[in-house]
Amino acid sequence: MSTLREMIKDKKRIVVKIGSSSLQHAETGDLDYIRLEKLVRELCDIRNQGKEVILVSSGAVAAGRKAVQMQNLHPVTREEQIAVKQACAAIGQARLMMVYQKIFSEYNHVAAQILMTKDTIVDNMNRYNAHNTFAELLYMGAIPIVNENDTVATYEIEIGDNDTLSAIVAALVEADLLILLSDIDGLYTDDPRKNPNARFIEQVDELTDEYMHMGKGSTGSSVGTGGMNTKMIAAKIATSCGADMVIANSKDIGVLHEILSGEKVGTIFKANKDEDFDLAEFVKNLHK
Repeated sequence: MSTLREMIKDKKRIVVKIGSSSLQHAETGDLDYIRLEKLVRELCDIRNQGKEVILVSSGAVAAGRKAVQMQNLHPVTREEQIAVKQACAAIGQARLMMVYQKIFSEYNHVAAQILMTKDTIVDNMNRYNAHNTFAELLYMGAIPIVNENDTVATYEIEIGDNDTLSAIVAALVEADLLILLSDIDGLYTDDPRKNPNARFIEQVDELTDEYMHMGKGSTGSSVGTGGMNTKMIAAKIATSCGADMVIANSKDIGVLHEILSGEKVGTIFKANKDEDFDLAEFVKNLHK
């Protein structure tokens, strides 16, 4: 069991996903600058080790809602709800990237923004171009920051959550490690917030139907969109495409260097590359 953890030290291309609830103060919904600064410092240190790192960051819609005091707006129809979400994303994404650019520059690193939808992956030319953009940014030494393009995304073309998006990115760039920073310590046999007898699972060597079923009953935080189910879908994508995956608790952002040092934190999912796994087809059928 320790061998898989030891091998993490040698990973060269790493995708890190962090959720909305990990970036904000629960009481106010405002950005938590201390946590953001710690996250950026950790990512810059990973880059300084000669590794390539990509961040998948939620938080745009929530930041936009806060900026325009969305609690005073009450969209009624589905179209109004979509329009409000898209508008909030447009405001929030700009704010979020401004903060990221500023903090990354303090550590002499360059951040880049990539916004994606389902069409980025399903369309062959879009996928090819996205892959080339990532490759060139990593070659330049930049740190790509990825989010779903909520400003244009509707139900038909949205990926829906950043757990899934981060796994798609890991598959697209042929990463060898995906780290999901969450508000839970890892995978349990049941939701530990509801069942005190839920057992923690340290390592998953093969993603069986039993493991996939463990995520079905959980939902995400009030701020984010993902629960354990989306993390298991992410594990399916990542491991099938040849990447190991770790789910760990983001309450201490320093968990990143603990993971990369081979320490036993979170749940690790072993890569089982499936040559028949079709990323574009899998993404095309999301939500169906």
